[in-house]
Amino acid sequence: MGALTASLIAIAGLALGWITIEMACKPCLETGREAIDRSLNPDYDPDDDDPRLPLNPNPTPSSDPNVDSTSTLVKTV
Repeated sequence: MGALTASLIAIAGLALGWITIEMACKPCLETGREAIDRSLNPDYDPDDDDPRLPLNPNPTPSSDPNVDSTSTLVKTV
């Protein structure tokens, strides 16, 4: 009976310890889990994350007079 009580107390202690670590390190754990999810997602494109990249990778104006140079490109999925 003593071994059963000791094992139940140990399991409860591990569960409470895990919950404490999850609560204390929540921001760090969430960013790590998001990074893992992104790396395992086959449809993820890392180029979509950088807001500093221009929408139009070719900044030179078009020489075609039929193309409106004031339009912006819209990326669709």
